[in-house]
Amino acid sequence: MHITGRPAPPTGLRRLLFRAPVHLYRLRLGRLLGGRFLLLHHIGRVSGKLRQVVVEVVEHDRVTGAYIVCSGFGPRADWYRNLLAAPDVTIQVGARVLPVTAHPLGADEGAEFMARYAPRHPRAARRLCRFMGFAVDGSEADYRAVGRELPFVRLTPRGTGH
Repeated sequence: MHITGRPAPPTGLRRLLFRAPVHLYRLRLGRLLGGRFLLLHHIGRVSGKLRQVVVEVVEHDRVTGAYIVCSGFGPRADWYRNLLAAPDVTIQVGARVLPVTAHPLGADEGAEFMARYAPRHPRAARRLCRFMGFAVDGSEADYRAVGRELPFVRLTPRGTGH
């Protein structure tokens, strides 16, 4: 794995396209995205205003109810920085709304999650890596290396005893 150049967060038309899934949730059509994506309601660290972003679910632990997500734009993504500042947030998966607490994961945990994600979604993993500025050969070692470079977050349900 090598870094070919990290993308800047989207602006203009690209940002509008990236925000389209948020509008699906607002129209109560989030179920169309299935369990592979979730709507994250978070608080702006500067503005204090409610913000929303749709992120891909890397993994869902059906025992604890926790969701693992990753910031493809790295640690400078606003939603990621907002979670670090105010980790008690709400997520929506389909029509289900859950209060959760965000826990940043270490690089080794990120490597494990990326290594498990890639074989489940091989084409998506390759495209996402390329989009995020990583050249990978498709090996588990390369995906682990990418996982060490990106910030992963565990969203753990509150009030469930987990």
